[in-house]
Amino acid sequence: MKFIDKIRDTIIVDNRYEYILEGLKNTLIIAFFALLIGLILGIIISIIRNNYKENKKNKILNFFATFYITVIRGTPAVLQLMILYYVIFKSVDINIVLVGIISFGLNSAAYVSEIIRAGIDSVDKGQKEAAKVLGLSYIDQIIYIILPQAIRNVLPALGNEFITLLKETSVASYIGIVELIKASDIIASNTYDYLFPLMIVALIYLILTVGLSKLLKRLERMFNINEKVITN
Repeated sequence: MKFIDKIRDTIIVDNRYEYILEGLKNTLIIAFFALLIGLILGIIISIIRNNYKENKKNKILNFFATFYITVIRGTPAVLQLMILYYVIFKSVDINIVLVGIISFGLNSAAYVSEIIRAGIDSVDKGQKEAAKVLGLSYIDQIIYIILPQAIRNVLPALGNEFITLLKETSVASYIGIVELIKASDIIASNTYDYLFPLMIVALIYLILTVGLSKLLKRLERMFNINEKVITN
């Protein structure tokens, strides 16, 4: 009975479950759209750096890309979030969830770019040379030959990045976003019980990360099956 009373006091009384639902919604929205930004921008950055490595082109763009990666990976995500909100968007009327998406997206892009770059480097050099012999431009080589293989090679690492990103959204509360941790804090401030709300949030994170891990393993198996079919 005591356990049931705890559940009632934590999430039923005064509709406190709504805080959890709002926190879960914001967490998933931020993580999903930040991943899209990180993936798109990360691919662009990795191509810029690889193009400079292979062809010595776009030296200035390569400099800025390298500088960007160094700064983002060398500073905490929460610091980047606070600078974006309290400095860059200080005088702009903008939704704080959008600020979170932009901040975590820019942060993820730096890590995704390094993952994709490693994937590009893992593609057999013979295929790159064959593409050059066939007269394909660098962009065509990347789009049709190199990038599909690179992404398949680094899919587990990309999956881990998404799981890490999902958990990193917990610092979004620093700018007032109601995500899962903030939701538990609001409930705890009303019930004066921090343990049970945190246990509920921990369980939600665990379900999300385990579910994502299983989904990623299925995707890996699908890619491996398709590769075998193509090879045969």
